[in-house]
Amino acid sequence: MSFSKHTRTGRPRSAEADTAILEATRAALVELGWSRLTMGDVATRAGVAKTTLYRRWANKNELVVDAVAVLFDELELPDRGSLTADIEGVVLQFAALLAQPETKTALMAVVAESTTDEGLRGRIRSAIVERQKRLVTIGRERAQARGELPYENDPEASDRQTDLIFDVVAGAVVHRALISGEPVDGDWARDFTLLLCMGLNAGASPPGAG
Repeated sequence: MSFSKHTRTGRPRSAEADTAILEATRAALVELGWSRLTMGDVATRAGVAKTTLYRRWANKNELVVDAVAVLFDELELPDRGSLTADIEGVVLQFAALLAQPETKTALMAVVAESTTDEGLRGRIRSAIVERQKRLVTIGRERAQARGELPYENDPEASDRQTDLIFDVVAGAVVHRALISGEPVDGDWARDFTLLLCMGLNAGASPPGAG
């Protein structure tokens, strides 16, 4: 028996179906919350069979994390000409993303659920945290090329610094926007960036000044 070169051994994954499913997941989270959300509800909203969901995601945890992760993948770090401008830009972009109801609800839901689910924490780290550290890497490399930051010859030290910068930026913006409920505006972004780049002595008057 001969086979045509166009013969396929399985159904290809549809990008359109994935997009519809992830959008439906975020909409369901906003409306229903984590506890009431089911795979069946998402399938109905997305107009796909439940089996289609389970071929892609093993459970609700995986589905919701991916629904959140795709939003954070939209974050970019365009070259604004300086390290401080780059940081201010991404801080404001991140805050605008967190201000969207679907992002806020989905992120808070998975973080809350992950406190008792190590597997979910691991998926959050791999699908969101590790992927978004790319922005720190891009920003550092760009600043080093401009001469604003020194090059780091120790790869392990460089990785630790990348982790620390990510934790400081993401932690501060999430706390400000979602925990404190305070605005992340241009003034706050500038003050935060100054503190990050210059340290605790930034803006302080020298002894005896005044």
